[in-house]
Amino acid sequence: MKYFALIGAAGYIAPRHMKAIKETGNHLAVAYDINDSVGVIDSVSPDSEFFTEFERFQEHAWQRRRDPYTALDYVAVCSPNHLHHAHIAAGLRLGCDVICEKPLVPTPALLDELERVEQETGKRVYNILQLRHHPSILELRERVAAEARHDKHDVELTYITSRGKWYHESWKGDPRKSFGVATNIGVHFFDMLHFVFGDLERNVLHYADDHRAAGYLEYEKARVRWFLSIDTNDLPSSVEGRQTTYRSILCEGREIEFSGGFTDLHTVSYREILAGRGYGIAQARHCIETVDAIRGATPERPATGEAHPCLNRFAL
Repeated sequence: MKYFALIGAAGYIAPRHMKAIKETGNHLAVAYDINDSVGVIDSVSPDSEFFTEFERFQEHAWQRRRDPYTALDYVAVCSPNHLHHAHIAAGLRLGCDVICEKPLVPTPALLDELERVEQETGKRVYNILQLRHHPSILELRERVAAEARHDKHDVELTYITSRGKWYHESWKGDPRKSFGVATNIGVHFFDMLHFVFGDLERNVLHYADDHRAAGYLEYEKARVRWFLSIDTNDLPSSVEGRQTTYRSILCEGREIEFSGGFTDLHTVSYREILAGRGYGIAQARHCIETVDAIRGATPERPATGEAHPCLNRFAL
């Protein structure tokens, strides 16, 4: 059994990590968050230590480290995006391997810095790239790899996840902390596209505001028109009033169904990490380079055939 610490215990995604720790037969020994709305811990590990000051959390972890029977093995990081680098580095320096939510860090330069900390500590950081474990995505990857074709697949990616006014009052609505819509809600989709269709060859931004982003990506084996939004007004009429999230991947006009199974993928990710097959910095680099380039890009008018259909409603 491994001992885990959890940083960011009050966040939206933290319960999935708690569940994964428990379902893999391990123990959540200590948790930290500046907010104290963490009653969910009682359903997973009621005897877990909890702190709202990072200094006290860190001191407790150091004290546990003195005894090999209580020393922490892993730190799971679910904190706001802009804190990932500092919290990952702290976990590595505590002598722990680290499991972190996406995006690992915002820039390739910070990936380089984490590699240096890994070398200094002898510990590893792993990224939750859960779509790489989704059965539908794995099936698509196998099908693409087996095809003997010289032209590229035509792919259309649409992800609309409605968010209320609270979103823009939280850290997620602050681009200095979340790094914007394309990074915050798009990074694991960009990782999935690379995982299935190979290296990225072209990256063009068509539109970006506080609520949505759209563009064109060309991979070794695919041409991808993508659209991401947190605005409920962008939901298609076919789901409006019935659901608040819409995910769609069309490959050659064929829908790739991957809406179900998301809540279990963290447990699958944990099992793979604990078995020595986790995804580290090298695997995360491609999607971090992609979103870093998108954030720095100036929107361009789409070339013929490269605009996502949802862009029709915006003046470009």
